Amino acid sequence: MVAQLIDGKAIALQLRTKIHDEISQLQAKHHDFKPSLTIIQVGDRPDSSTYVRMKLKAAEEANIECKIINLAESVTEFEILTEIQKLNNSLDVDGILVQLPLPAHLDEAKITSAVLAEKDVDGFGPFNVGELSKKGGNPTFLPCTPKGIITLLNVSNVKIEGSNAVVLGRSDIVGKPIANLLTQANATVTILHSRTPLPQLQAYLNNADIVVAAIGNPQFVKGEWLKEGAVVIDVGTNFIPDASKKSGSRMVGDVEFESASVKASLITPVPGGVGPMTVATLLENVILAAKRHYSKNNETPKFTNPLRLNLQKPVPSDFEISRAQQPKRITQVAEEAGILDSELEPFGFYKAKVSLDLLKRLDNKVNGKYVLVTGITPTPLGEGKSTTTVGLAQALGAHLNKNVFANVRQPSMGPTFGIKGGAAGGGYSQVIPMDEFNMHVTGDIHAITMANNLLAAAIDTRIFHESTQKDGPLYKRLVPAKKGVRKFTPSMLRRLNKLGIDKTDPDSLTPEEVSQFARLDIDPETITWRRVVDCNDRFLRGITIGEAPTEKGFTRKTGFDITVASECMAILALANSLEDMRERLGKMVIASSKAGVPITAEDIGCAGALTALLKDAIKPNIMQTLEGTPVFVHAGPFANISIGASSILADKMALKLAGTSPDLSAEERQEQEGYVVTEAGFDFTMGGERFINIKCRSSGLVPDVIVIVATVRALKVHGGGPEVKAGAPLAAAYTEENVELLQVGCSNLAKHISNAKSYGLPVVVAINKMSSDTDKEHEIIREEALKAGAIDAIVSNHWEEGGKGAIDLAEGVISAANSIDRDFKFLYDTAPSVEDKIATIAKEMYGAGEVEFLPEAQKKIDLYTKQGFGNLPICIAKTQYSLSHDANLKGVPTGFKFPIRDVRASIGAGYLYALAAEIQTIPGLPTHCGFMNVEVNEDGEIDGLF
Repeated sequence: MVAQLIDGKAIALQLRTKIHDEISQLQAKHHDFKPSLTIIQVGDRPDSSTYVRMKLKAAEEANIECKIINLAESVTEFEILTEIQKLNNSLDVDGILVQLPLPAHLDEAKITSAVLAEKDVDGFGPFNVGELSKKGGNPTFLPCTPKGIITLLNVSNVKIEGSNAVVLGRSDIVGKPIANLLTQANATVTILHSRTPLPQLQAYLNNADIVVAAIGNPQFVKGEWLKEGAVVIDVGTNFIPDASKKSGSRMVGDVEFESASVKASLITPVPGGVGPMTVATLLENVILAAKRHYSKNNETPKFTNPLRLNLQKPVPSDFEISRAQQPKRITQVAEEAGILDSELEPFGFYKAKVSLDLLKRLDNKVNGKYVLVTGITPTPLGEGKSTTTVGLAQALGAHLNKNVFANVRQPSMGPTFGIKGGAAGGGYSQVIPMDEFNMHVTGDIHAITMANNLLAAAIDTRIFHESTQKDGPLYKRLVPAKKGVRKFTPSMLRRLNKLGIDKTDPDSLTPEEVSQFARLDIDPETITWRRVVDCNDRFLRGITIGEAPTEKGFTRKTGFDITVASECMAILALANSLEDMRERLGKMVIASSKAGVPITAEDIGCAGALTALLKDAIKPNIMQTLEGTPVFVHAGPFANISIGASSILADKMALKLAGTSPDLSAEERQEQEGYVVTEAGFDFTMGGERFINIKCRSSGLVPDVIVIVATVRALKVHGGGPEVKAGAPLAAAYTEENVELLQVGCSNLAKHISNAKSYGLPVVVAINKMSSDTDKEHEIIREEALKAGAIDAIVSNHWEEGGKGAIDLAEGVISAANSIDRDFKFLYDTAPSVEDKIATIAKEMYGAGEVEFLPEAQKKIDLYTKQGFGNLPICIAKTQYSLSHDANLKGVPTGFKFPIRDVRASIGAGYLYALAAEIQTIPGLPTHCGFMNVEVNEDGEIDGLF
């Protein structure tokens, strides 16, 4: 008989045409679907170059972007592994192929193993090889040549199941994997190799229905060794001398074609058999990688792996609960949330930073739902906003299987070691590990401290040098020659541009321009920039600097703030990108010149260095809740004089991770989308108002629903109940049913609901249950909330039961977030005067009758307006314990005169803040401090922190 040829070229062409059509169809629906392959070739072996050109041509014909990286024959192992790592981390690369063989000095197994499993389109990595070799394994990719062989057999209608198959060759590239694939197809497989005795080898071949020859020995298999009618797959690519060829050689397989084609029923030619299929199946693997990559970037993973809570009654201390729960490794938390390994920077086992590259990768996704948690006017004990934020996230993720993020601020260690304690939530709704959450996290606050104090040092140093030098020497030292060349720094070029000096050569400035550039002429009386420390050190509130004799009598009265009060922290929270943070840091106004010109960090030449100090701090930190749902912990701007909320970047990243493909229907989107639960500081009237009018203005994001947390206890305070003090026993009015106090106090809740609804957003009230509450009291709150315009008011017992206790609240939030009852608008436009914007906030949000601007405040308003800062949003610093400026005015005071005693500028952060009360920007320590309880046990664990 004469064997029929298995035309690998024709079958490969069909497969490549199918691949091209599939790409075209996908791109018609998803315009950003762009499959890409990168091939690494080491050296310039002629055979390797031929194969690479074939793959490149085939990829181009299939509409796959293909890039070749040529490395020198002498490349080191470290260099090639570094290149692979870059490709592993690249968002633009779907598949990576290392062209084999590699030079002898390189460890081939180590290098091919370095390729990520999801990009290992050759199928040679340890994961894919291991999965292929085990029973029930699930490799991400099959090796190309074996996969192509199976395709050839299937297309040629060769019956594999029950057949007797012989594989000649035991390489990891062809022999072993094709043997595994044939076994999986239920053939009886025998592997032979170069050390198999020839008689034994011939005997096995003589009984084989299918022969796969991949031994690398030209024309080794003879026709007389074969079984009549056998199917022969020749994988060999060998070159033998042939004077009739222009090259002097020709390609032959491992099978003697002439004699084998007489015995076999089907046979692959060489060339034109297996070779084209190897390339075609490679392209098929690239498409598979690209589709998976695209799907991973667009699909919202459901949360399906919660940590179990061991609920106990009475509820143990927060610290005992936190210590009793074993957290997941943060790498697992991130993977479940859809964060790539290349986007994660672990800090130990349970916290990590997340790269901003994630935003680029997920740019095309439609944001998930955005839930803002705020509260009523609180008591000094707090009303559980953080606990509610965490509990709601646990309910959405661990119990309703939604992709969810809780986004919270990083707490300052000053209050942690003072009297306030931590801010990780409480009971069975916490961020864990709570000691790591409340101490350091990944060092962002320390970075803020360094950046802030570098600028403070730069300001006083500049004043000192300007006061002791004339223009020429000052300019010469500011712009020194290095290796005979003088150059302006980027900050200097920005200052020149601000001054209208269009020159880049330092030697070309006129004496007048030199003086204008070099002399900031800062008025020390106008300096607003203070040093910071993350500690409640009350004795740093007012200090005198410059007392050392080396400062030549230059002294100045100043003081310290707590680190989270730094404008650098506000910028970290409000920046939309690294570039945006750099611009904002440069715009920070630290003083005025004696001529009244605002002096910025850019003028000082410090903005670039500040950015360098904060380049890692800008990356959000990821942790987890008690039930294993992810939490972004990032930024912590002081709630009294800033927005008191976590960062815009954390919100944006979480919303993309919780987001969905743009191609979904409304019904599909609602089913798949996740939720981001973020918290605003203090009550809605302060924290919520700033969140929307300042943070949302910067981010362009708008909440889908506002959750207002209320407690029976706090509402009774606003109904006229006895004063509540931290550390003091609660009066009976708060531990026993008192409908009258509660009914009156609900007016405070109604005012917050009204305030929230004025932004055109739906409102849900979360009634944070406490053990002394009664059902009747809860029903009164619900009735009053609905009467005031809330969509729903839902009792939540997350402190005692974790996410399980907040399921009803979560379902109510989902319903409200998907309602169409919204018509968003800001409270005010930024165009009106500073006075008008302050009056709008005071009257509309607080209930003031009029606003009084004290002389110092009016002076500042006039100055900032003159300097061009009058069109910024406003942040009003006042007490959090009343809707008014007076902490003693409970309930819903109205018609009062609202005093503005001072106005200050946070130009880099992008707002002015008006002071209506004396706000301490560095708290003091109490008699018995939190730090007195802290110890480290023999296991190195922190005890007594909370």
